[in-house]
Amino acid sequence: MNGAGPVLRLVGIGLVAGVFSSLLGVGGGLIVVPLLILLASFRPHEATATSLGAIGVTALAGALAYAVRGEVHVGYALLVGLPAAAGALAGSSLQRRLSGDELRLAFALVLVVVSGWLLFT
Repeated sequence: MNGAGPVLRLVGIGLVAGVFSSLLGVGGGLIVVPLLILLASFRPHEATATSLGAIGVTALAGALAYAVRGEVHVGYALLVGLPAAAGALAGSSLQRRLSGDELRLAFALVLVVVSGWLLFT
């Protein structure tokens, strides 16, 4: 990525993801992946992998901000986080078997299902 334009797009994507991550608990997959594909011309596999790398930094910042206020339940976070880490390993293995189009379609279907669930429950 050469020039200021792509760098500014990535910084903007990061800022948007950080706001949504702290505000709603979403950011990585729901915000970063589509924005990397649409605004930064990443391939789906690269967008997913880059998003996961960014999530580590985002999650740490958000967790620290909430921990200062005593709102992080560490035991529960571990009960969710450790299996999630195992799931991430399984998901990355499965992702390698999918084409970019299949990955994009799977992602879109997950977004549709989750948005429908939130709207109608």
